Amino acid sequence: MISCITADEAAALIRDGDFVITGGNGGSGVPEALFEAVERRFLAGQGPHAITLFHITGVGALTEKGLCRFAHPGLVKRVIGGNFGMQLPFIQMIVNNEVEAYNFPQGVMTHLCRAMAGRQPGILTHVGLGTYMDPQQDGGRMNARTTEALVERVHVAGADYLFYRAPGVPTVALIRGTSVDEDGYVSMEHEATAREDLSMAQAVHNAGGLVICQVKRRVRRGTLHPHMVKIPGFLIDHVVVEPEQLQTYTTRYDPARCGETRLPASGIAPDPLDARRVIARRAAFELRPGDVVNLGVGISAMIPNVAAEEGIDELITLTVESGVVGGVPGHAREFGTAVNPRVILDQGYQFDFYDGGGLSCAFLSFAEVDAEGNVNVTRFGRRYDGAGGFINITQNTRRLVFSGSLTGGEADVRVEGGQLAIHRDGKFRKFVPAVGQISFSGKLARERGQQVSFITDRAVFELEADGIVLTEVAPGVRLKEDVLDHIGFDVRVSESLKTMDPRIFRAGPMGVHDAFVAQPPRHVVRDADRPEAAR
Repeated sequence: MISCITADEAAALIRDGDFVITGGNGGSGVPEALFEAVERRFLAGQGPHAITLFHITGVGALTEKGLCRFAHPGLVKRVIGGNFGMQLPFIQMIVNNEVEAYNFPQGVMTHLCRAMAGRQPGILTHVGLGTYMDPQQDGGRMNARTTEALVERVHVAGADYLFYRAPGVPTVALIRGTSVDEDGYVSMEHEATAREDLSMAQAVHNAGGLVICQVKRRVRRGTLHPHMVKIPGFLIDHVVVEPEQLQTYTTRYDPARCGETRLPASGIAPDPLDARRVIARRAAFELRPGDVVNLGVGISAMIPNVAAEEGIDELITLTVESGVVGGVPGHAREFGTAVNPRVILDQGYQFDFYDGGGLSCAFLSFAEVDAEGNVNVTRFGRRYDGAGGFINITQNTRRLVFSGSLTGGEADVRVEGGQLAIHRDGKFRKFVPAVGQISFSGKLARERGQQVSFITDRAVFELEADGIVLTEVAPGVRLKEDVLDHIGFDVRVSESLKTMDPRIFRAGPMGVHDAFVAQPPRHVVRDADRPEAAR
């Protein structure tokens, strides 16, 4: 019979100095009741203190919930995470040198769970070469307080790789499911993501630690379908039942996000036609029939809404690194989930596919771009967001589309009369002489033969052998005053400079379906076509 305890009793089991490994992905799969209980106990002066916290990606709602509850000086000594963008209090602690902090690629983090489960010393991968993950740059360390080297650059079988060390022996796992039976078997039928909770449970169990799982309900022995069970009972030490468990931070339960029902495409309302949607609409023109696509956070996550409006969403396969395949991926607090998913994989399998070069195209955001085509999405100003799946995806996908506004900071750019109207430019440039941190290497991209585009609200650029080339401008935009004067380096203007398609700037469907299906299907990716790093 499985041990059922309260969240407060579970929190009391965590000791000073424990290595705590936590589940959750964005706003889905978060054992929120457990996190809240840990914070409550710490603020009451009862500990724990100086724990090591290991998490795969951003878990939180910017300033509240999720791992924001751990962002208290003294609670966490060391944090190792795939992304911190949804945990602004943690970013502040990192900037202030109040905690040791490492950021590794999201795919590396999920594979480290497997490595720890199998008692392997770490993982060997090409992912991160030439970026701030490389020991020749920062080695994934996020501040001056963080000194221990956890990444090595090694030469194996005639090529350079990065070796990411398993960062210790995990002693506590805080994970989540939907249902648990009397023997502790955990299913995830209402979960919008499957994550790597099984690997976490295996890693902690095999190390002799405690596995604590939050669930929505208890059911009778033998009533769970074996295909729905994700974690066998012998891996679970304690269960906390939380009947009010949210599916995501904005949804109590949406059956269309876990596959129990299917939402008609007509039920997906188009986003408002603003400057951000202009970028998403132009980016959607880069899609090809049969594409298997990854979508990043920010503007790129708005592309599925465009595809649904144009009726081409079922002619491509949209994926998110969380493990969701198919359907219409969500954005903002729903990022990582999808309406009408076709498959919900464990996240590790998704990154196996990504790292092997399986994607045909990827759409991502940028914070800074420089003359070499380097991209920074990870450190800018006082934001130390970290990489998430960005590095795995950009180093292993042949065709890349980066999206973002040309300038940043309180810009007022609108769509008016079928044109772009710039009422106020942003306070800072995003196309700069040199990026603050290399999240994506333009030099390596050119060496590998990757196709790279940069789509903004007022112009489109391509990365070519001689650098960045301007190829399109938006209607209503002045070439020099509105574009070139806001770029911190010389850009070559294409001799065949075009105006962006006017349909992008008019409300309603653009009518691209017929032309889309008339295109040749995506090129089958063979070894000779893959980015060099994926071989």
